[in-house]
Amino acid sequence: MTEDEILLGLGLTVALAVGSQILASRLRIPSLIVLLPVGFAAGALTDVVDPERLVGPDFSALVSLSVALILYDAGLGLDLRRLKGATRTVVLRLIVLGVPLSWGTVVLLGPALFGVPTATASMIGVILVVSGPTVVGPLLEHVRPTDRVRRVLVWEGSLVDPIGGILGAVVFHSIVSGGLQTGHFRFGAFFAGLAVGLLGGVAGVALLWFTLRRLRLGETLGTLAQLAIVVVVAAACDMAYDDTGLIAAIVTGLTVANLPGFDMPARRTFSETLVQLIIGLLFVSISATVTPKSVTPVLLPTLLLVVVLVLVTRPLAALLAGLGTDLPAAERAFTGWMAPRGIVAASTATTFAGSLAAAGLHGADKILPITFLVIVATVVIYGLTAEPVAARLGATRPVRSRPLLVGGAPWVVDLALSLRTAGVDVLMWAGSARERDRIEDAGIELAAGELMAVADDPQARLQGVTSLFLFTDDDDFNALATTLMKDSIDGPVHRIGPPPDSQGVVAPYTAGATLFGPGLVRHTLVSRHERGARFQVLPASVPRPPGHDLLFLVRADGRLEPVTDSLAATPAEGDTLVILGPPTAGPDPAG
Repeated sequence: MTEDEILLGLGLTVALAVGSQILASRLRIPSLIVLLPVGFAAGALTDVVDPERLVGPDFSALVSLSVALILYDAGLGLDLRRLKGATRTVVLRLIVLGVPLSWGTVVLLGPALFGVPTATASMIGVILVVSGPTVVGPLLEHVRPTDRVRRVLVWEGSLVDPIGGILGAVVFHSIVSGGLQTGHFRFGAFFAGLAVGLLGGVAGVALLWFTLRRLRLGETLGTLAQLAIVVVVAAACDMAYDDTGLIAAIVTGLTVANLPGFDMPARRTFSETLVQLIIGLLFVSISATVTPKSVTPVLLPTLLLVVVLVLVTRPLAALLAGLGTDLPAAERAFTGWMAPRGIVAASTATTFAGSLAAAGLHGADKILPITFLVIVATVVIYGLTAEPVAARLGATRPVRSRPLLVGGAPWVVDLALSLRTAGVDVLMWAGSARERDRIEDAGIELAAGELMAVADDPQARLQGVTSLFLFTDDDDFNALATTLMKDSIDGPVHRIGPPPDSQGVVAPYTAGATLFGPGLVRHTLVSRHERGARFQVLPASVPRPPGHDLLFLVRADGRLEPVTDSLAATPAEGDTLVILGPPTAGPDPAG
């Protein structure tokens, strides 16, 4: 390739990876549904989007290290404190039972469907046992299942990926050395690979402890140190034994996330952005290596295999995993309807298919197109059906809003009572004992624990809370908490605006939308409430009184929409309005 072709290929690959994810977000569908066909089409229609020509034989090594970074980031999001009870039991059973069931399905059906020997079918089967957070996570964001189902599926995907990777390496070496004849599977090599990965994880944790704990690196250098250490450790493990770097990466991330004392950067914006870019680049690049000519002969047999995997194998694994636990039937059923294949399957197929074909294994040239089709089919099936299936089963979180109001001033408590009258399930938190007593006396549910403990922990989340509104008397606290808490909640975070002449250290300079617009900043609301203005709840069809201000809309389906300085909510038929009426006495000294 010429220099211009290389530049065009690299630029087009990045543009397609990012553009596909932007398009998917606008269409409100999982990004993989767009990334896979876009990469396939780019590879078929152009000569420049070809990683084997752009990168050469080093492509599989870059894929392996990239997946290690993805799994490390996934490990940082796994909280061992939440892996307990039925969740832990189901996750372990899904791995112990699900892996051999998926593998066995392909081994049994593969020779008849694809005309390949058992060794090739075994390689395909071990590639397809994995799922992964890169594909499960985006799907769950659209479905919004119950917290327990989400934990089960994310934990399963994060743990089964490295296990599938090491199994793939063992099967590969077994085939190369002995054709995977009866009794030739090398269990010793499997456990040796696990040992190499675990030792790599210990080394990674030790290095991160030194750099993050002893050197006290800041957010930028701390993030760079994490990326460098994960790449170095994963590369060293892969040099010792294929794909053990995946084990090392997930062990390192999991340990760092759960071991007390690590000085982790509070926000991981750069690393999360990098991981998102890597996912897009990998899916576009790997999809581009699959040609239409290689896909056509295996299309129908692969679709038959997918039908069995989706309708028989996965539901059976979920059924067995949930036996004897308190996991409700609806959640067990949805777990059985969520097993998409993702980037680890694609990367493993890319790594081993070429080597097996070069070694003369019959049918090895079918491994990558079969894997690609299974990924596409499972992502499309689960991506398009998961949300209606979860809704039909009742395995989703309720749409009705559950906001957390922070602050305990009299006007905030009155606002919470009005929201509750409008049908909103309100939760409150306040720092001082006096304000907490006021909240409890009003009969409003009081959030337990320390709010800022969640903000200090980048992995912690406010479970069940759909939005956060900061109404304290400290404008700087409101501004800081808005920034810190935005990644700890599945929903918007807003604050009341500070006075226009505020002398605060942070509040006047913090970007982001504030509640109710510039005319209803904190001191104005306090003043109007003290002068008799009261919150009112009205149907959208009722005429509103003069001098009112619209604060919130409660939609007919229970969603809560606030009015902000950048968004003016428009009422619709069936909505409920929460407004602030005019004061009943005296002029407004704040106005």
